[in-house]
Parts: sequence; C-alpha cells; structure tokens
Amino acid sequence: MADTKSDSIEETSAFTPRFNEAGLIPAIAQDAMTGDILMMAWMNSEAIEKTLETQEVHYWSRSRGELWHKGATSGHIQTLVSMHVDCDQDVVLVKVTQTGAACHTGRDTCFYRKVTKDDDRLTLKPGH
Repeated sequence: MADTKSDSIEETSAFTPRFNEAGLIPAIAQDAMTGDILMMAWMNSEAIEKTLETQEVHYWSRSRGELWHKGATSGHIQTLVSMHVDCDQDVVLVKVTQTGAACHTGRDTCFYRKVTKDDDRLTLKPGH
C-alpha cells in the first residue's frame, strides 16, 4: 500500500533529485507537441539549474566531462516547455520544443530502431 504521508518522496513538493554515485540523473527528452521520445542523456545539478534558468536544455556530457548546451554547436536547440520528475525522483523528463534533429545522426529521434526477435536472434529494424 502506498505511503500517503505528505512528507513521503512520492507526495512531497520538495524537488530532491536522487543523483547516482557520479552525481548524475537520467533525463529523457520528449517532444511536447507529439509526445515522441527524442533522446536520453544525463543531467547533474548544474545542468538542471542552467536548464531552468535559460529555458534551453543543458545536459552533462559524460564523454567530454563537461556541461553540454544541447544544440549550441549544431543549432538543434531544445527549448524547455516543462520539467518533470518521476515518483521516486530518480529520472527527469524534459518536455521540449525541438529545433532540428534531436539525434547526433541527424534523425528526429535517437530511438529510430526497433528491437525484434527473428527465430532465436535479436535484430534491429528501422522504425520506432
């Protein structure tokens, strides 16, 4: 049975994201108009603060080890519509207006392949 106390993490009004050991939290970007899932990346506290401050989405680049302003180089900016957190505050959802492609491959979404099972093999097929 769910805990309904007002101070439980599921009911609190306090934003207390549960970062992993590296200080990161998964962030899913969703197109605010279509509902399509565009990409998944990581945020740290600085990325969350910068996103809310500028209304343009920032992530933490694990490969570069630095704050990443999505689209700063490509022009494929994600403008924040709203930010949400899941029930136990360990995943962030950013609803965005996407300018250009979301994926570094030039596609609208990073989720452009579907996993299927053919005989006893898992394969990837186009489509999402």
